[in-house]
Amino acid sequence: MMLKKLLVSLVWLRKDSWMQAGKVTLLAFSFLLMLSSFCAASENGAVPSVFGIRFEFIIFALTLIGVAIFHHYTMYVALTGLAAVLVFKFFYVDTFSLLHHILGHGHEEGEWRTLLNLLGLLFGFAILAKHFEESNVPEILPNFLPDGWKGGFVLLTLICILSSFLDNIAAAMIGGTIARVVFKGNVHIGYLAAIVAASNAGGAGSVVGDTTTTLMWIDGISPIAVIHAFVGSAGALLIFGPVGAIQQDRHQPIIATAVKGIKIDFGKIFIVVLILAGAIFTNYRFDFPAAGVWIGILIGAFIRKTPWEELKNAWQGTVFLMSLVTCASLMPVEDLPLASWQTAFSLGFISAVFDNIPLTKLCLEQGGYDWGMLAFTVGFGGSMVWFGSSAGVALSNQYKETRSVVAYLKSGWHVTAAYIVGFFLLFFLMGWHPTPNKTDLQKAAQNTAPTIIESVN
Repeated sequence: MMLKKLLVSLVWLRKDSWMQAGKVTLLAFSFLLMLSSFCAASENGAVPSVFGIRFEFIIFALTLIGVAIFHHYTMYVALTGLAAVLVFKFFYVDTFSLLHHILGHGHEEGEWRTLLNLLGLLFGFAILAKHFEESNVPEILPNFLPDGWKGGFVLLTLICILSSFLDNIAAAMIGGTIARVVFKGNVHIGYLAAIVAASNAGGAGSVVGDTTTTLMWIDGISPIAVIHAFVGSAGALLIFGPVGAIQQDRHQPIIATAVKGIKIDFGKIFIVVLILAGAIFTNYRFDFPAAGVWIGILIGAFIRKTPWEELKNAWQGTVFLMSLVTCASLMPVEDLPLASWQTAFSLGFISAVFDNIPLTKLCLEQGGYDWGMLAFTVGFGGSMVWFGSSAGVALSNQYKETRSVVAYLKSGWHVTAAYIVGFFLLFFLMGWHPTPNKTDLQKAAQNTAPTIIESVN
């Protein structure tokens, strides 16, 4: 039934959408032909590079640029980029096997666990967010907002707190909905940038608050290892929060009219708690948080009606993110810059231009980072431009004006300032504590084994 509904919705897409998608596909097909010609013309057995940069990275960068330009058709662009990387791999890497890459081979597990968990979490968190929205908690939040710019700052703080246990996409959309009500639909673009920043700041230190930290969690990073990212988030909030709130107050003062007669659906709240608890337990016990999410959803179906229609709303974004993550997993991580605090800092600015999810995946493949610092840089750093994070992309569906990069940067300058202040506050207070990468751990294990045997003898 769900597949039938998806097919019907595709049929009823606007004609101009199909035409634009066709143009994107044509450009992508031309790129694939160019890539094939380039590969055929190169020396046999040599991996092409441009100025020392492996061609996979160039394809990946072009894919992310395509996401920024064709932001209405991100799924098509991401799928095309993945196809281009696979074509390149099949041409040039004799040992490459997509089956082995996904399912594993020998002692290597493969990417199936990460991809399956991400798939389950993205769909599951969409249902979780809808349950929370239908609990009526967002409806009563405006009742507690003070007047003046302080009301706008309190709302940003609430969004930040919500994002620490809800997905940052859900927190941004809930914040955008509340802002539309209390500001009578007249929301300043600088405040919209602050909403995106608040949702990413709250998710930076929580493995259930942002897809980037969820990826770290799936990959085996402890939730405790990222929690100190909140130090940077708190410092950043104290910068972008008041500035964004003052911008909004001058543009349109808050009108926090108390809404009476709203009843909290505690059954929905229980389901939200159940889903989150299930994710934490199954990740700790089985290294598979998506299983706990869906167990909670299925149990919740006996308590309240499950909003299954959210799967239809989330499938395109899920395919988009899955494609980018798979594409990132195919990159030759041995050619990346060495992990350091300087690299982590620069990744924040890269995350503002390129999607932070595949960047996180690349860093996980490489290893050797302070995961809390990386969580802040790639998570909050994506707030500096609207398409740098999934929260910004989601909010742009509610407020089309955010899609102007010039206007976003001009009005949301305080987010960039907040990133710089937050990062160095985190660095000076907490320091840089990298985790050895997987290669180093394997070498250490190999070097230790003979020593243990010799000591026994």
